[in-house]
Amino acid sequence: VSSAPEVLQSVMATPQSCSPNNPYRFDASAATTSGNLSSEKAWLRDYFERQYLWFNEVPGVDPALAPFSNEGDVYGSLDTYFDALRTPALTPSGQRKDRFSFTYPTRAWDDLINGGTLMGYGIEWYLTSPQRPPRGIRVAFVHGGSHAAAQGLRRGDTLLSVDGVSADDTSQSGVDALNEALFPANSAPHHFVFMRQGAAVLHTLSANNVALDAVPVAKVITVGTQQIGYILFNDHIQTAEQPLVAAFTQLRDAGVSDLVLDLRYNGGGYLYLASEVAYMIAGPQRTSGKVFERLVLNAKRSGENSTTPFLATSRNGATLPTLNLRRVFVLTSSGTCSASEAIINGLRGIDVDVQVIGTKTCGKPYGFYGQDNCGVSYFATEFQGENAKGYADYADGFIPGNPNQGANHIPGCAATDDFERALGDPTEGQLAAALYLQANGSCPALATGRAGPLAAQPQRIGTLLRHEAHVPATHHRRHRAV
Repeated sequence: VSSAPEVLQSVMATPQSCSPNNPYRFDASAATTSGNLSSEKAWLRDYFERQYLWFNEVPGVDPALAPFSNEGDVYGSLDTYFDALRTPALTPSGQRKDRFSFTYPTRAWDDLINGGTLMGYGIEWYLTSPQRPPRGIRVAFVHGGSHAAAQGLRRGDTLLSVDGVSADDTSQSGVDALNEALFPANSAPHHFVFMRQGAAVLHTLSANNVALDAVPVAKVITVGTQQIGYILFNDHIQTAEQPLVAAFTQLRDAGVSDLVLDLRYNGGGYLYLASEVAYMIAGPQRTSGKVFERLVLNAKRSGENSTTPFLATSRNGATLPTLNLRRVFVLTSSGTCSASEAIINGLRGIDVDVQVIGTKTCGKPYGFYGQDNCGVSYFATEFQGENAKGYADYADGFIPGNPNQGANHIPGCAATDDFERALGDPTEGQLAAALYLQANGSCPALATGRAGPLAAQPQRIGTLLRHEAHVPATHHRRHRAV
C-alpha cells in the first residue's frame, strides 16, 4: 500500500468543480464551478484521504489511466476510479474487506432513501447461483401498487428469458441485456418469460417510479394459546418509520408474547431506524442508559467518534410503542445487511436473546455518511459500529446455528428461503422454523427439508439483487450494497 502518487498531489482538490460532461452536475448539493474530470477525481482522492475508514490502505492509483479518464462517460470513469481506491485487504474468510462502498447519482439516491421511490417494475429479484448458470433468477417479492403487481407477478416466479435473451446467457452482450432489462433506467417496455408451476408465463413490463413498501406485512399468528407477532421489514428508509410504529403498536395492543422480525431482504439504510426498532422490541427498562451502537471513525477523526442510544421517540418526537421482549426471532439471508445486522448486534449488546433463523448475513459492521460532489453521492466506508459490549467483529456475517463454533455463530437455526409460499405464511420455511423453535426450543427436524442445525445442513448460496447489485458478468463487476 502506498501513499497518493505525486500526480494527485499537484492537483487542487476543489469541491463542486465539475466537468461540463458530467450529466449529474445540475443535481449537486451546492453551487458548482467549471472544472473537468481531473478536478472531480482530485476531490474524490482527497475525500478518501480525509474520510475513508481505511485511508492508510488506499492503493497508489494513477488517475490519468484510461479507465478513469473518459470524458464521454464521466460517471463511469469516476465510479471505476472510486472502485480502484478501495482497500484491497481481505477478511479472515478471504472476502474483500470493503465490499460495500459505492457511488450513486445524488437525486436518485435521495428519491430512494428519503422519498422511498425507485425506478423499476416493483420486483425484487433473487439470484440463486451468483457464480454460474443456472442462475435461478426468481421473484423474491412484489411491491404493492407496482406495474408488476398489476400484471400478476408472484413471489417464486422464475425468469426464463427477457427480450429473447436467456436468463442463463453468459456472453457479455447477454449479461448487458439482462441487466438493462432487470434494472431499467427508463420506461421502455421489456418482454419477460417466467416459469410458474411448470408453465411459461409471459409479461410485458414498463418501469416507473415505484413507492417502496418498507413494512408490507405485520400480523399476529396464533400458536396454541400464544399470540406471536410477525413483521416483514424490508428497507431502512425514511418513509419506513410510521409503518414500523403502526406495526409495533398493532402487536403491542394484541399482547404478543414473542416476535418474529423478518429481515431477510433488508439491506440496511438509516441507523436511527435500526435503533428505534431495537428499542420497540426491548423496551425502556432493558435499554435505559444503554448504547445501541458506537461509531468508530478513522484515526484522523477520532474526535468525531460518537454513540447512538436506543431511541425512544420517533423523528417527530412521539413516544415509540414497545413490546418489552427478552428475546426476538430474526429471519436472515445474505441480503440481511448493515443496519439490519446492527439490530441483531445492538440487542445482543444488552443481552436480549436474539435467535437467528436463516442463512449467514452479509457481514457489514461498517457504515458511511455519504457526500455529494457534482451531483454524484459517494459512500466510502467511514466508520465501524460496535455494540454496548464493544463487539463489531462480524465482517464475515452472523451465522445461525451452534454458537460454540465461533464468535460469528449465534443461537438459532439454519433455514432456506421458501419461494413456494408467501412471506408471512406460517408454513413458509423460515417462518415455520422460527415458530417451531419458539414452541419447542430446538430446530425442526431435517426431514422437513427446509431447516435444521447449521452443522448438518448446507447454506443456500444466493443473493438478493437490489438497486445496483447486478447480474455478474464473466469479468469483474462489483456488487454494491445500500
